[in-house]
Amino acid sequence: MPTPVIVVTDLYLPPEDPGDNFDLVFPFASERVDLRAVILDVSIEKRESVKEGVIGYPGPRDPGIIPVAQLNALFGTRVPCGISPFARMRDLDDEMRDVPRFQQQGPELLLEVLRTSAEPVHIMSFGSARPIAVALNRDPGLMREKVAAIHLSAGSTTLDYLEWNVYLDPIAMRRVVDSGLPLALYPCASAVDCYTLDVHNTVWWLENLAWIEDMHPGLRRYLLYGLGGESRIDFLRALDEDPSPEVARRVYGRRHAVWETAAWMVVSGSQLVRRADGTHRIVGAADVAPDDVIIPNELVPARVRSHETGLYTFEITEAAGDRVRVFRREDPAEYEKALQEALPALYCGFAPPEWQGSTTGTLRDAEHRTYAGPLSV
Repeated sequence: MPTPVIVVTDLYLPPEDPGDNFDLVFPFASERVDLRAVILDVSIEKRESVKEGVIGYPGPRDPGIIPVAQLNALFGTRVPCGISPFARMRDLDDEMRDVPRFQQQGPELLLEVLRTSAEPVHIMSFGSARPIAVALNRDPGLMREKVAAIHLSAGSTTLDYLEWNVYLDPIAMRRVVDSGLPLALYPCASAVDCYTLDVHNTVWWLENLAWIEDMHPGLRRYLLYGLGGESRIDFLRALDEDPSPEVARRVYGRRHAVWETAAWMVVSGSQLVRRADGTHRIVGAADVAPDDVIIPNELVPARVRSHETGLYTFEITEAAGDRVRVFRREDPAEYEKALQEALPALYCGFAPPEWQGSTTGTLRDAEHRTYAGPLSV
């Protein structure tokens, strides 16, 4: 059965990090994920150096309601989304009930999905973790009953580097790490930065995005709209029309950092394998062939301790039990090389069922090309 999932993401339009637009395709498209809701995690402050926008990034930008609407249109789904509080938590017990009602939709939607679910739900956190911490403060009993695990994509492998998601709301991060709920940790950064590969951090690099050209036309246009910084307001019609060649060249030539693949493979029960012919693929656990070599993408038991900065430290030990686990890959370079082939192949195989276009009728099968390997930029 597909894994029930709530996604908490700092998805914006225009993107803060285009990876959020890119990675959200996986739960919409994968048959091994049952996506119940998208919680939009928003962090905005005003100061002299940034008059409007996200902390550390020039604005303006808005929560990613449009990308969610585009993916719902493509896949014929009704995945709800909700906006979360913009400001940081003030203390560990903050329920943030005094923020505008519009900004309370995210935590309330998260709790509503849990209340109505017949089984525990996995929460994927790709942002500040504020909506999760607020929901926990509002209804801790429900969270303990209905959360299968919180998959926290944040933090560093040491206290030497203040990772971005932690910086956005240190109090929220401490509240979640110390919650006592089942926790899967996916550090984004090494002791150096967010872009250097380490055994326990999740980042890896796509050298270019030229292979997007071979994706399903609707998904290709969705990515070009988001990653290309399109400003047209007819965002559904944009799924029917290719953007200018200049936009495509700019997107396809981009070197792209990816952080979320590890968590999505874990929660979907997927394996990264090297086939007997030397190719690499992401497959369901039941589809691993006898002669496939599995490239580790695993969670290992650990003890975790939060820090006042919002960061955490961890100790790998079998004695810790299964409540807290930390991501590990044996050979980061091999892992990256495998994903550079496997993820494009996976994405190029995604096809929205019965997509007919938002305005122009049925899409011809011939428009969906078969992935034949990376293109030149």
